[in-house]
Parts: sequence; structure tokens; C-alpha cells
Amino acid sequence: MSASRQSGTTDELGPEEPEPGGAELLAALLDGMDAALCAFDADGVVTHWNREAERILGWTAAEAVGRHGFTGWAVRPADAGDVEERLLSAMDAPGRQVHEFALVTKDGGRVLVRMQSASVRGGDGKSSGVYCAFSEVHAQIDLERSIALSEALFETASWGVVLVDADLRPAVVNEHAARAFGVGRSAVLGRPLADLLGQGVEELESALTHVLAEGTPPAPAEMWVTVRAAAGGEDDGEARRCWRSGFLRLASPLAEEPVPLGVGWLFLDVTEAKQAEQDASQLRFRSQQLHRAARATAECEDPTEAATVQLDFALAGFADHALVDLLAGEDPVRLVRTAATPAGPPGPCRPVATAGIPVRYPEGHPAPQCVERVGSVRASAGVGASAERVREWAAARQWPEDSVHALCVVLRSRGRTLGVVTFLRGAGRGVFDRSDAAYAESVASRVAVSLDLSQVLSP
Repeated sequence: MSASRQSGTTDELGPEEPEPGGAELLAALLDGMDAALCAFDADGVVTHWNREAERILGWTAAEAVGRHGFTGWAVRPADAGDVEERLLSAMDAPGRQVHEFALVTKDGGRVLVRMQSASVRGGDGKSSGVYCAFSEVHAQIDLERSIALSEALFETASWGVVLVDADLRPAVVNEHAARAFGVGRSAVLGRPLADLLGQGVEELESALTHVLAEGTPPAPAEMWVTVRAAAGGEDDGEARRCWRSGFLRLASPLAEEPVPLGVGWLFLDVTEAKQAEQDASQLRFRSQQLHRAARATAECEDPTEAATVQLDFALAGFADHALVDLLAGEDPVRLVRTAATPAGPPGPCRPVATAGIPVRYPEGHPAPQCVERVGSVRASAGVGASAERVREWAAARQWPEDSVHALCVVLRSRGRTLGVVTFLRGAGRGVFDRSDAAYAESVASRVAVSLDLSQVLSP
């Protein structure tokens, strides 16, 4: 030991702080515990009593320490013998023992506690007493319920559960969520969400960031996402899923001020139900459009005008452009443009004056194919095609330059092929599917009747 320390003087580092003694440190640890704790010596005399024990039972440490067991103050006389026997039996038993007792509070009330007791061993290995940690049973049950709920959510829940950390990376996932992502549970952990999801990941990350900053939202949200693993790593649109998601901000219960630990994200795949809902809504809208078109065309004196009005109603929510080509010859197939919507911004379908000159469709064009097959033909420049590729694709087929997806439907009336109606969509819409083709065929049958009548009435 240095001379300065021996003489009590200070060096250039300043005066030494006294080290806390063992008794002070032990008292601080006991009083800082969240669980109530008491200890008994080998004779059953209370030697320690912390503040949590005082909070639960009302007896202070000064009133508790030195008493023999709980008899006469913390238990009813009828229970005293049984309680003392079970507590002191821990001195001779290995490990911990768990008991439930009804203890008496200082004001005369009773509280049911769950107590864990274990032997205190001296340096010689012999028992020198018992320490007991206890808490109110309802608080313990609440804790056990919380733990059980957490384990159930992350093991057997029938919906996806993901714990996302403050960096927006999955920290814990359950089996259901891992299957939804299309990878194993360990493969999800710590990866950016953009590695797991394609379309919709920005919306999801925005929602998570909002929850971290503002707290739990009042209601679930439905999000459409593309799962990369399920789509082979590409956003091809076939793996899009609708997840009904709820979010919970998680904060540490041990901090003085709320410190966000992350976000609990619970989701359920509702793709099929949502798709069925959308399909039903779309079917209702299209049926209403057909009904409105029928009433409007009934007031048209000119059959050609009735055909274009029918197309105007059909285009709403369905396509951006419509072209009507009538058959001028069958071998080879020659088609003459009769009506069309504007090539630029969408507008009404109007008759076109072409002096009977056939449209120069190249070999393999969908419109002549439609006549030859007497059936619908779909074509597309491809999802995600560049603007230059789209323009080249549309120009080669004599369509407006913003056309990306096409559906050609044959016009038939009285057993004859009259021509073709072509519906075109831009990049803002998806490809035509089977339900679109069925709707277009319903529209084409009505257009064909009007055009057939127009030919009959023409001089």
C-alpha cells in the first residue's frame, strides 16, 4: 500500500471514494429486488426482510427482523405450524421448493402468496438457514400468463407473428410467418425486409416507423406485398399477397422512460377473401355498366353510334383504348378501321373515316389471329418493360404508343364474323385475364349486333 494511502493523504487523482461494505451492498441489492425476500436462520428467526416484502405485507424490516417464523404476526394461528414446517423443511431438501401460503398483512388482511424457498449453505456445506422469495399469486399468474402467451404466439399461433427491432429487421418470427416469407425461421432473422418482400415493402416499413415514433395504431391495416422467395426472387405479380396486419409498439418495462424495443407485427393472409371481395365488386360494377349501356344505346337512332356508346361504357375501369376493325376480306384477312378512341389521352370512341383502306397489320398480329381462330387473343409487351420497348412493341402492331396489354375479341352476329374489337391497356393497368376476356366477349356481342344492324340499314 502506498504511503499516501497509509497516511490518509490524497494524490493527484483526488480523494479516494470509500468502497461500499458487504452489509451495505447486500441491503441495497435486497431492497432493489422486484420480488419480496426474507431469510431465516437455522432456528427459524427472521434475519432479512426487503422493501417489496414490506410493500406486500405492510410489516417493516424493523418489525419483522428478529421474530421467530411467521407465527403470531404474519400467519393465522391455525396455519402457523404447517407454514413453519414447510418453510424450514427447505434446509434439508435439495434445490428449491414452491409453496402457496395465505399470509396476514399488518392491517389484518390476508394475501395469497407463492413462495420459493431454498437452503442457505455455509462454507462447510451445512445448512445455516433458509431464504424465501415470494410474490402475490395473482401477479405471478399474470407473469406466467404473459410468458405462456408469448411462447404460444411464437410457436403455435395460426397467424404470422414477427418481432421487428428498432432497425426494422426481424428479431423473432414464428413458424407461420416463416412459411409466409417462404424461408426458414433462422433465415429471416436480421435481414432487411427488402430482402424478403418486393412490392409493398416501403408501405410496411413506413407503418413500422410510424408505430415506433407514435405508438400502436387504432386498427389493423391491409397491405398488398410481393414475397420474393415465393416469386423466385422476382416481382412477377403472381406471388402478391394481402396481409391484414396489426402493430404493437414494444417498450421496456424496466426503463424509467419508455424505450422502444421494436414492434410486434401480427398478420393474417386474407388474399383469397380479399380477391373474392374484389372480384365480386368488379362483377357488380361491370354488370351495372352493361345495364347502363343497354339503356343508353336504346336511345340511339344510328346503330354505329350505339356500338361506340356501348364501348364507351365498357372502357370505364377496364381499358384505356378501344379499336373497331371490320372484316373486308377473308383470304387473306383484311381489316378496315371503323371506330377508335383517341391515340393520346383516353376519350370517347368515335367513327373513323378511312375510305375503306385496310389496316396494315403484320403477319402474326393478334387482330387477324382473332378472326382466324374466331376467339379471343391476348398479347402483352411484358410486365415491367421499358418505355422504349413498349413504344416499339405498340408501333409494330399499329396501336397507340402507350399500349402495353391488348385483348382482341371477335365480333360475331347471325353466325357471321363481322370483325374485331381490340381493347388496350397502358402501364398503369395489369394484363388481361380470363375474367376480362369474358367481360370483353359480352361487350363484343352487343357491339356486333349494332354493327350488323348498321350494315343491314346502310344503302
